[in-house]
Amino acid sequence: MRRACVGRSRPMKVFVFRLGHRYVRDDRTTTHLFLAARALGADAGVYCGQRDQGLEQAIRKVNESWGGTFEVRYAKDWRLSLKEYKDNGLEMIHLTMYGMPVKEAIEKILFSPKDKLIIVGGAKVPKEVYLLADWNVSVTNQPHSEVSALSVFLHELFGGEELLRSFEGGKLKILPQERGKRVLRRNEPLTEK
Repeated sequence: MRRACVGRSRPMKVFVFRLGHRYVRDDRTTTHLFLAARALGADAGVYCGQRDQGLEQAIRKVNESWGGTFEVRYAKDWRLSLKEYKDNGLEMIHLTMYGMPVKEAIEKILFSPKDKLIIVGGAKVPKEVYLLADWNVSVTNQPHSEVSALSVFLHELFGGEELLRSFEGGKLKILPQERGKRVLRRNEPLTEK
């Protein structure tokens, strides 16, 4: 039996931890990772490696335009940060193509109402991370991107309910339609293209 955990009433918080961000080389990938995390139900993102205030500002601007409260934090020392999350009772899910298949692991992960920290690597992930994780999970055992792995995992975690989420406080809202573009701007008339 699956539990959907969506909206503010869900029983757990979900954080995404990006290991080893490298400024310029990873800026688009990390930005896309956090955009996917935000859109698909995570509460916050944390990254380590090189500090990138442009990344942090980009996510703040998305929240201003589109709503929501997703925030990005920087962790200077990944080991210390992961230990603090673990000490605070969060369960760690490391997404890796070497882990257990998501379809086998998801029921056990959902069984616990504890907050979750989803760890996503970039460069070579230290062995320590595999040992710290409560679950090493793969969405496929083939090479793929961390953005796709996170997206598939969040979809499994939330049982598809994340697709129905609404974001409060934004200036823009898309009004879905089969053709064309309809965007509602707060305090402005509807615009169509």
